[in-house]
Amino acid sequence: MVPAVVLLLTAALPASAQRDQSAAANVRQSEQYEQELRSNPSFRAQRMKLECGPINDPQLHQQCVDSFAGDGAPPARRRRQ
Repeated sequence: MVPAVVLLLTAALPASAQRDQSAAANVRQSEQYEQELRSNPSFRAQRMKLECGPINDPQLHQQCVDSFAGDGAPPARRRRQ
């Protein structure tokens, strides 16, 4: 029984390592995307048009546009009047 457990644990290690590599790659890609948004106004405008353009609700559209402010912080919540 013990050899089977060792075999299972050994087989699971590469999957764990792959998840770690995938997570690290995802973090790197997210950082590159954020840097591109901050440093390239035309890229930011293109992404804003692509992501916010189809939103018809004025408040949701504005929240989407505000999310591209460039400081990385989520937009401030507006109070309903």
